[in-house]
Amino acid sequence: MQRYDVIVIGSGPAGQRAAIQAAKCGKRVALMEKQQEIGGVCINSGTIPSKTMREAVLHLSGYQYQNVYGTNYRVKDKITMADLAFRVQHVIKTEVDVAEAQLTRNGIDVIHGTAGFLDPQTLRVTGMRGTSEYTGEIFIIATGTKPAISPRVPLNNRNIINSDQIFLMPDLPKSLIVVGGGVIGVEYTCMFAVLGVRVILVEKRQRLLEFADAEIVEALSYHLRDRRVIMRLNEEVQSVEETRDGKVVANLESNKKISGDALLYAVGRVGNVDELNLPAASITPDARGRIAVDAEYRTSQPHIYAVGDVIGFPSLASVSMEQGRIAAGRALGLPVHSNPANYPYGIYSIPEISFIGKTEEQLTNEDVPYEVGIAYYREIARGQIRGDTTGRLKLIFHRETRELLGTHIIGEGAAELLHIGQAVFILKGTVDYFVDVVFNYPTLAECYKAAAFNGLNKLASLRDGG
Repeated sequence: MQRYDVIVIGSGPAGQRAAIQAAKCGKRVALMEKQQEIGGVCINSGTIPSKTMREAVLHLSGYQYQNVYGTNYRVKDKITMADLAFRVQHVIKTEVDVAEAQLTRNGIDVIHGTAGFLDPQTLRVTGMRGTSEYTGEIFIIATGTKPAISPRVPLNNRNIINSDQIFLMPDLPKSLIVVGGGVIGVEYTCMFAVLGVRVILVEKRQRLLEFADAEIVEALSYHLRDRRVIMRLNEEVQSVEETRDGKVVANLESNKKISGDALLYAVGRVGNVDELNLPAASITPDARGRIAVDAEYRTSQPHIYAVGDVIGFPSLASVSMEQGRIAAGRALGLPVHSNPANYPYGIYSIPEISFIGKTEEQLTNEDVPYEVGIAYYREIARGQIRGDTTGRLKLIFHRETRELLGTHIIGEGAAELLHIGQAVFILKGTVDYFVDVVFNYPTLAECYKAAAFNGLNKLASLRDGG
């Protein structure tokens, strides 16, 4: 039986950062991964493939230049799934190589095989070379999630698929039913719509992305409708069937029928814990496979931690990385700290959405006096140069102290542009910062100054009585 100071289960973003942090502390670290390729869902079937596919879609469709050259502009007329997969596979290989090099540099032992607890201190790992047992002082579970399944939706790896099976579709469908209006469903809806696929989006809630600012989501919804996406909100799928001619039919509980060439089932994900044998470690996940942790990321066992998507919301790769680093640091007594209230959100829809801080709805419910300033990409020179005339940046600030309370952006580059607002937000700066600072010209960062002036002009108007 081999012994390690720290054993990490899962090599996704959370597992990698946890293992590297522990190794930096001089500990002997093992990283368990059941797949032959490291990187987890993030690199191999989730975040990296979907974001790479998005870039391929934007490039090949000519989307970013259609406002300049016309809606018929294309880089490639007949885009295939093979065109999209080519770029995706290239990026995946590079990311795997980079991750492997980082782990090797830090002296981390990567052990391939399926891990399961024998008791709270011992793991059994079954791989191609047989079965081995390992014991450790600290365990960090970072096994991530897998797509939820439903008996109502019979997946067939061809034209009824989940988000991990996108590239199993042999051809680009002419029409696609997307079930689920969360982040994954919305992102793929946008991509396929830009490619000219007729998309029908089915969501059981009354609006998309309920955790995001309503005005920003409404702007996204407008763009989806403009791309001929049909949104069936407040609807739920009762059953799915494949017809004799190869079509897919979704029967809704409202007795509606929706037909398409393919169906993407994107209703949530569940914790990847089935093979961990958690009861042997006296840990009980919830009904969706999520592991409960405290503020230190400890489970019910003080020496076993859990991080990343397996612990639930927000299930963002960026947050998972931070959770892995923080958990390993705290387990080893390092003075590490991080504030979840300062984490940004990035949604890679088309156009992109990114935000930090409170929404108008939250501030209204909390009776916080606030004002809003908005800038539009179309009024900024860089927006015209880039051909993005639909984006907007929204600042929410306290009406009395002028402290920045939230930044919400929709438009290309939103996830990058947000970081300026993030810095001011974390430092509890005021909207006056954006008025006083000089931004490069022409850049999208100028939106901050324009939005600040817009908001402060509203305050002045109130002060002057109209």
